[in-house]
Amino acid sequence: MKCEKLLEGLSFQCIRGSVDREIKEVVYDSRKISEGCLFICICGYNVDGHGFAEEAAMKGAAAIVVQKDVELPADSDITVIKVEDTRYAMAHIAAAYFGHPADRLKVIGITGTKGKTTTTYLIKSILEKAGYHVGLVGTIETIIRDKHIPANNTTPESFLLQQYFKEMEEAGCEIVVMEVASQGLKLHRTQGFTFEIGIFTNLEPDHIGPNEHADFEEYLACKGLLFKQCRLGIVNRDDAHVDALLKGHTCELETYGFDKAADIHAENLQLVNKPGELGIAFEVKRKEKEESFRVEVPAPGRFSVYNALAAIAVCEHFKVEQSQIINALLKVHVKGRIEMVPVSDQFTLLIDYAHNAMSLKSLLTTLREYQPKRLVCVFGCGGNRSRIRRFEMGEVSGNYADFTIITSDNPRFEKPQDIIEDIKTGINKTSGRYMEICDRKEAIAYAIGHGQPGDIIVLAGKGHEDYQEIEGVKYPMDERVLIADICRELKADSDV
Repeated sequence: MKCEKLLEGLSFQCIRGSVDREIKEVVYDSRKISEGCLFICICGYNVDGHGFAEEAAMKGAAAIVVQKDVELPADSDITVIKVEDTRYAMAHIAAAYFGHPADRLKVIGITGTKGKTTTTYLIKSILEKAGYHVGLVGTIETIIRDKHIPANNTTPESFLLQQYFKEMEEAGCEIVVMEVASQGLKLHRTQGFTFEIGIFTNLEPDHIGPNEHADFEEYLACKGLLFKQCRLGIVNRDDAHVDALLKGHTCELETYGFDKAADIHAENLQLVNKPGELGIAFEVKRKEKEESFRVEVPAPGRFSVYNALAAIAVCEHFKVEQSQIINALLKVHVKGRIEMVPVSDQFTLLIDYAHNAMSLKSLLTTLREYQPKRLVCVFGCGGNRSRIRRFEMGEVSGNYADFTIITSDNPRFEKPQDIIEDIKTGINKTSGRYMEICDRKEAIAYAIGHGQPGDIIVLAGKGHEDYQEIEGVKYPMDERVLIADICRELKADSDV
């Protein structure tokens, strides 16, 4: 492909060589530099690609894209393209390199502090029930028909995202539903195409700190970028930040929520409490229309209603029948997101990804609505992360759970017991009862073995993760596997 073709629509300066030359491939990883390639110099948090410009020239790269001045051998035959931001440029170059696949797909993007993952799976489930082929990009994985690719980032780098779009198109997908993280928007990973629909779930302070967002205002502004990159925005009317988030939006808008002024809203909520399963049922109504229909979601709480409403609002734009929506919502389960694991008819056990104070409080207050005999919380905190998070999560569990079992999460390069001591600092500010069991399997075994009729036991923090990271090594550890092993061991003990 010609270099000038890859640069169409971009503002740039050709400060050396000519754009009228053939490009064999596009790369942004210095380890993949090859003869005839176009190398994009990305400013990473740990490594600056501009430091490999000379290496690119020496290896015979045809062109490099830069946003800074670089030194090159005087005799090297290389084209140098200068742009304002190489990440922004990479998104457009990648789209061109893969033939603009998103132009032939209906891409649905979901942003917000909570609910992104669950809502993507709800939408995928409903649309597939209606006969569509749907690709998915998110925190847990990327799904291309039967192919499942574990995720490293919620929103992949723009080059990888465009590659996924191309593979999805070739696999026969018609629609893509994806999580759009604020960091992905900030780093221009979703430039180079227009979303068919953008969804906003909710906004609370999160991801603020070094290498993320400077403050809440920047976090909010980055979330709002989605609504300058989509044709239709479907937003949570009930969220306190929605008006600020939508400032300067360029899309058409629809709203959802509990507010009856929302275009689609929920009424007549009913908690569903079955043996080993919690859920919620409600009426779905359209503003200024008399007819409604009732749905049930096998996940607890008001936030489950919000997620379902967003999914319903999207799927109505694809002419999905109400019966298909109802059936799909009844059956969808998302790994690690309020995931019920059947172990007993006497109590409920669930796994959730809640790994900060805000999400843990939301989870525990939601479960409290189901009036359990006891609400038992098993959790730990990650190593090499803010100690404040540990104090806060300890305090939340002490205040909102009846009993806490403090255990290990991903200790990384810290000692698990040091992390536990920090959690205890927080929980000791409360009157909450707790015990500590450092080994996570032993902690889960204790919770299950001492489960009482009417209990709700939540394993928080790991969610979809199937590993435990210790001193730089990820060891296999899937809580579903642990639970199955524990149940077999308990049964074997009872048979003796």
